Amino acid sequence: MRTPASIAGHPIHPMLVPLAIGLWIFSLVCDLAFAFGTGDPAWKTVALYTAVGGVVGALAAAVPGLIDLLSLPPAIRRTGVIHMTINLAVVALFAIGSWLRVSSTGTPLRFGTPVLLSIAGVALLAVSGWLGGKMVYEAGVGVDDAALTRR
Repeated sequence: MRTPASIAGHPIHPMLVPLAIGLWIFSLVCDLAFAFGTGDPAWKTVALYTAVGGVVGALAAAVPGLIDLLSLPPAIRRTGVIHMTINLAVVALFAIGSWLRVSSTGTPLRFGTPVLLSIAGVALLAVSGWLGGKMVYEAGVGVDDAALTRR
């Protein structure tokens, strides 16, 4: 089922989500490198910038995602709403974690609240990704059925 938010027949939402996913996972990796590695504060700085970049990337992906969600038939729309809700929770977790990083005073703990929020965010991201895959592979969301029949 082709979705309306597409360029030359290619859905935009799946093109944009890897940016946020990659940045958020790398943010967590940087946190863990800081917590269990040398303790070099550069890791915390990179973790902050990649978390913020992930939030920006996710919000950019959310616009075509919402357009696509509104076009879904009721049978799969419930899964899409759950997918969207989890993604918004992930954005909130990383936004709050970023705010805590910026507003913290003194020496940051090696393993504090922002790191725990990142772990929770990445875990929820895995669940949301599974739901996104379910929509594509089981319901054909974003798949151009006409292109399949031309083969």
